[in-house]
Parts: sequence; C-alpha cells; structure tokens
Amino acid sequence: MTSPPTFEYDAVIVGGTPAGIMAGITVAKAGRRAAILERTARIGGLPANGLGATDIHTKGATGGLFLEFVGRIKQHYCDTYGADSPQAVDCADGYRFEPHVAELVLGAMIADAGEGLEVRRLRQFNHEPSNAIKDGAALRRIKIINRETGAAEIYSAAVFVDATYEGDLAAAAGAPYMLGREGADEYGEPCAGKFYQRWGALVDETYTSGRGDNAVQSYNYRLALTDNPANMRRIQKPATYNRAEYVSLIDDVRLNRFAGPPTPLEFDGIGAITNMARVPNGKVDANNQHAAFISTDLPEENWPYPTASWEWRDRFAGRLRDYILGLFYFAQNDSELPADFRARCNRWGLAADEFSDNGNFPRQIYVREGRRIRGEYLFTAHDALSKRGSREHMTSVTASHYALDSHACLKREEGRPHTDGIFTYPTKPYSVPYGVIVPLEVENLLIPAPASGTHIGFSTLRMEPCWMALGEAAGVAINVSLDQGDSVRKANVIEMQRRLLRSGAVLTYYKDAAPGDEHYDALQFFALRGFLGAGYEAKLDAPVSDEDRANWTSWADAPELATFAGSRGQLLDRIYTEVGKRSDAELAALYAGERRHIPLEMEA
Repeated sequence: MTSPPTFEYDAVIVGGTPAGIMAGITVAKAGRRAAILERTARIGGLPANGLGATDIHTKGATGGLFLEFVGRIKQHYCDTYGADSPQAVDCADGYRFEPHVAELVLGAMIADAGEGLEVRRLRQFNHEPSNAIKDGAALRRIKIINRETGAAEIYSAAVFVDATYEGDLAAAAGAPYMLGREGADEYGEPCAGKFYQRWGALVDETYTSGRGDNAVQSYNYRLALTDNPANMRRIQKPATYNRAEYVSLIDDVRLNRFAGPPTPLEFDGIGAITNMARVPNGKVDANNQHAAFISTDLPEENWPYPTASWEWRDRFAGRLRDYILGLFYFAQNDSELPADFRARCNRWGLAADEFSDNGNFPRQIYVREGRRIRGEYLFTAHDALSKRGSREHMTSVTASHYALDSHACLKREEGRPHTDGIFTYPTKPYSVPYGVIVPLEVENLLIPAPASGTHIGFSTLRMEPCWMALGEAAGVAINVSLDQGDSVRKANVIEMQRRLLRSGAVLTYYKDAAPGDEHYDALQFFALRGFLGAGYEAKLDAPVSDEDRANWTSWADAPELATFAGSRGQLLDRIYTEVGKRSDAELAALYAGERRHIPLEMEA
C-alpha cells in the first residue's frame, strides 16, 4: 500500500478564512513557507460570502492587516468608479463591500505575500483524532483528504493554525473545548444562560433564567440582494418547499406582530424577514432580522453542527439554503399575505453578478460559533466591559470593539414575546490577550478563529476584524517562536508586540492616537502595562504632570528621568528608549510576578 505524499512547511493553516489568510500572509512575508488548506474551491470565508457590512463599532480600534484589507477595498472602488462615485461613497471608507470584491482583494493580498504562501483548495480535514498526528503533546503532522482525487495527503509543519470556524483541527489534536452557553452564575456575565431580550430595547432581566445549556446560536447565509432589475435573479421555489414553515408570517404581517419595535423603513416589505445593510452597486448585505420571529436564521437545527461530520454539515447547509429561499418565495408569492406586502417584497432578488457558479447564492454557511477551544486565557464579557488597563491585558495582540452579540438559540415559542438567545449588549474598545489563541494541552498549535472565550465573551471576538487581527498575531507568534527557537506557547510576547506595532497593529485603543503617530509605540507598550489607566485619551502632546512623571519613572524603574520636562508622549518615548536597552530577561522580570512597579488593577 502506497503511503500518502508528505508536504513540509514552516506553518500549515487549516481554513482559508480571513484569520487563516492573515496568518499565512504574515508567515510568508517573513521569508518562511506556509500553506493554507481550504476545504472549498474558494478562499475568503464570510466576507467573500455575503458579509459585506463590517462588524466593528469603532473604526480604528483594529489595525494591521485588517486595516490594509479595508484600505484596499476603498482603493478598489475609487480606482474602478472614481473617488467621488456612488460606489466609493457606499463603500464607507472600505468597511462595506460586495462579496466578489472581498474575494478579489484577499486574493491580491495573498499574491503580494510572495511565493512562500501556497493556497491548496479542496483540501478537507476530518476531525477524527487519527488525522492529527502527535508526538506526546506536540502536533507534528495532519492528514488531509484531497477532495478532487479522494486521496490522502500528509502535511508536516513546525506550527499549525486552526483557522476553521468549527475548531476541527484543535479538537482532533486533543485540545479541550466548550459548546453551548455558560450559566449566569459561572462568570457573572450579562446575558448569560437562557435569555430573552426585546430587540432594540435595553436588557430585560425578567425574561432570563440564567441557566446554562447546550444551545448553539443559529447560523444563516448572508445574501447579496438587489432591487436593480437589470442585475437581479428572481427567487424560485426550492424543491423541498414546505409552506407550513412560514405561515406564521401571515399574522405577523397583518397584526404588525414582531419581537421588537418595528419602523416603517425596516419593515417595508422584505425588511420584515431580513435586515439589510447597503453595500456598493445597488446591493445589500441581507442578514437575520432580529425583530422578526422568523427570518434567515434557523435556530435549533444547527446544534449538532460544531461536532458533526462534513456529510452531516453539508446536508444541513442544503437544508438551510432551501429554508431561506423558501422563506423569500413565500413572502413574495403566498396569496394569504397582503398584496401590497408581496409587491414590496418582489422588488428584491439575488444579485446576478455574485456567486455565479452557485446559482447566485452564497457558497459558505455563516458559522457564528462552533467549538470554542479552551486556551491559556479565557475571554469573558468582563474583558470587553471592565478590564481596560488591567494586568490581564498586558499581553494584548490586538484591540477590537463590537457589542456582545448573539443570534437566536431557539425557534419562536408559543406565548413568548421575544426569541431566546438574541441579545446585544454595549461594550467599550478592549484588548485581546495572547493566551486567547494558545490552546491548552496541545503544543505547536494556535487557534485564532475558534478562540478561547465563553459564549458571551466569544460573541464579540467572533467578528471578522478581530479574527483577522488574531490571525495576523498568530503569524507573528510563529515567526517569533521560530526565530527564537522556542514554542509558540513560550513566544516572547514583548517581541511579538514590537513586530505587530511595526505592521500598524492597534494593541490598545485611544481616540487621539493611531499607528504612525509620534510616540505611538511607546504609548502602546506602557498603556498595556497600566501606565495610563482606563481612559481612552492619551493626550500625548499635553505637558506631563508631576504625578504621572513620578509614577511612570518609578514603575519603569527609570529614576534618571525623574526630573524630565516635556510632553506626556516625549516622556513615554524616553522611557521606552531606556527600557529598550534592557535584555528580554530584565524586561520579563520587570513586568512579571507581582509587578510592584505598576498598579495591580485599574477598573474602567
């Protein structure tokens, strides 16, 4: 029997998601060889499959390769249509885009990374433990199925990256993982456990039991819809159409019965069943309508998905596709719906210039949450709410900002005015510790996509800007670990942070400072070590106060600067220069253990 061929790289990334792409780019740009193994025929994950309205609340909170991606999107529309064109305006500085443009831009970024980055499509990893070949705790090789030939292939690497939305590689390698919802009593998080919230209103605690369970938030497809007849494919009745699944919509529309406060604009026809965000060229990114009782999500039926076989997953993907198409067909055609409502729904169809090889329907399901792999640091709601400037975030590899956000876990329930599992809860710009992407119990593996968080904590990490940044951080960690001859678990975080800052990353967010600004690297380094407290204004040009001068020079063990006169930024730079002269061992000693130079905790 012939042994499968073996391919060797410095890094092997499973999953052609944006997180995986950014990891591969970062490794290749450092002169190393990386392979991205993607199950489908296309790369790009959700941005290339309909998610064109970027999920980020504070522009500038995430930088690095994500910001390069955004910049390239904007440049594409300006170059193609003109800087003052409607398309350039609708792209919102690159934060809104069409699926094919996202795929084009990500492909260009891969090409620019050089020959060191190879993308192999139609490579399937099945999550049985036998496909993750280990030496003790160290992952050494993985077995992949070439879907074109059906043959097995072996991939060997110094470090592996699980960039799948499902967490398949980490699970097969033996990393512990979490599924479902933690109870409110486990971590004291808002919205935890079984939870009901009226959409568009403040959290209503009277509708929650707080009990944990095995529920997984629902999935859907992000459709590219248009109301432009010249670029429209009409929605046809799917072969599996079941009218009974949708009849409750009739009374919802007639009685104006929704799970949140409807507005005329949102519920003008098709908006009653899908939430629409405008993207360029007369299209919308169509997502689930949280104020509706039935929309493009399909709760409950996805619960087995995270740990199921690919055969089961593919069947569910087909079921979800038919369900969504059936919902739109019902809204546009069912005679029991009001005629004016049907007419308004019929203004919309699938964009004919998207997904042309797949019936103009997205190729990839939106897996919002699969396995959450347990890492060295567990990200909870509190990390996004109250740990600004705290010691826990000293190892930050990116900042980000989005609400705590989950989709439904249960279908509509008789007598319930709201749907279980949906919530949105405001956060502040936060930092993500390195340990979130370092799994427990497995060596030579990083987990930027199935990152370590509770259901509530992961609900904000799971946005593509953060995933891209964590992928870039994984790539930097690989480069640092290989340069220093150590494991990624023991990679020098200070050196990682230096390299991330050189690439334009944001490790902790400030309203009045951005990558490239004078004193920025010093600000980032010391802000993560508690020097600036919990605020969001750095005030780098302001004169340094006597109190800050005394504290900063003491905490940095730099008494020679105790009489420094100048601005806050200038003093931070001077301290940064002095700190930079110290060895890694001295820095580790200064910012480890009890960290007597820096306050233990600074609450927001």
